[in-house]
Amino acid sequence: MSSEPLVVVEGLRKVYRSGPKEVVALREVTFEAYPGELVAVRGRSGSGKTTLLNQIGGLDRPDAGRVVVAGQEVTALAEDALVALRRDVVGFVFQSFGLIPVLSAAENVGVPMRLTRTPSGAREERVRMLLALVGLEQHANQRPYELSGGQRQRVAIARALANRPRLLVADEPTGQLDSQTGRQIMQLLRALVRSEGVTALVATHDPGLMTLADRVLEISDGVLREVALQQS
Repeated sequence: MSSEPLVVVEGLRKVYRSGPKEVVALREVTFEAYPGELVAVRGRSGSGKTTLLNQIGGLDRPDAGRVVVAGQEVTALAEDALVALRRDVVGFVFQSFGLIPVLSAAENVGVPMRLTRTPSGAREERVRMLLALVGLEQHANQRPYELSGGQRQRVAIARALANRPRLLVADEPTGQLDSQTGRQIMQLLRALVRSEGVTALVATHDPGLMTLADRVLEISDGVLREVALQQS
C-alpha cells in the first residue's frame, strides 16, 4: 500500500438549513484513505454517510474544510473541473444501480467511454474485460430488466470502472440486495480494489459486511471515528 494517501479529508463541515432549523450533517470530519484500500463507512440512515461521499466525489460542496483526491483539491475546483474529476478520477456505484433500461449490459458499461470518445475497438475490448471481471461475460447482450439485482449491481460496478478511476465511491451498493448477494458484491469490490489498484469508499449499514473492509469508519450525528475491525 502506498504511503501517500489518495483521499485527504480535513475539517469537513456541512450544515443543511430549513427556515430557522439547522441540521449539522458533518462535524469537522477528518480522515485519509490510501491506494489499494477498501474503507467501509457505516452509520444509520441520516447519519451523514451519503453527505460525506458526495463531498468527496465532488457532487456537493461543504460549508468548511477541504477534500483532496489524487492531488486535486476537490473543494476548490470550478464546475468544469469537477465534471472532469467525476469522469476521469472517481467512479460511482449507487444503491439504485442507475442503469439505462434500453441499453444492454455491454452498452451500459461502454457509456462512460463514449463520453471520453474512446475508440470503438479499445472500448469494446475494455467492456469485454470488465464484464468478465465481474463474472457477466455471458450476459453482455441482456438488458437490465433481464438481470437479477445482483447482476445489475455487477454491471453498475463494471461501468464505474470503465474509465479506470483511481477512487471508487459506493453508496449503499448492497442496500437493495439480499444478505448473501450483498456479501458477494462486497467480496467483488474487495477483489477489484486489489486487482485494479483502486481505493474504495463504501457506505453501508450492514454489520455483516464490515469484516470484508480494510478499515471501518463510523459516522454518527455527523461525527466520524475509526472503529476496530472484528474479523470473522
